[in-house]
Amino acid sequence: MTSVLDTEEKLAIHELLSRAAYALDERDVEMLAASFAEDASFSMRIAGGDLIGPFETREGIMQLMTGAMAEQTDKRRHVVSNIFFPADTGSEEGVTVVSNLTLFATENGAISLLSAGVYQDRVVQREGVWQLLQRHLELDKSY
Repeated sequence: MTSVLDTEEKLAIHELLSRAAYALDERDVEMLAASFAEDASFSMRIAGGDLIGPFETREGIMQLMTGAMAEQTDKRRHVVSNIFFPADTGSEEGVTVVSNLTLFATENGAISLLSAGVYQDRVVQREGVWQLLQRHLELDKSY
């Protein structure tokens, strides 16, 4: 992998991030799982607190995600924006991509802003499909 991504690769990575957010919001477990590589990892930090995770493997990440979904009584919308690729982003181990998260919830007819944050992702293309290999989320506040 070179450090210069073409437009088609960037668009495919944008779609990956959007699909992962959509799948989480719609509770489409199959689509969400397909967004992560088998050997993926996920970690997060809330408001500068202790590191949560990393959760290892697609299965481990999906246990975290489905557990969180089961506890939610609201309808979530993960809005991913300001997607960019830092300089020298590519290597054999994937591509670095940074994006913002804005998390909204609707409950009892009211929409509220739950949190915002920054995703630091490492994505890989395997068998022609882009997947999340490493995902770290820095949230500005708890949700």
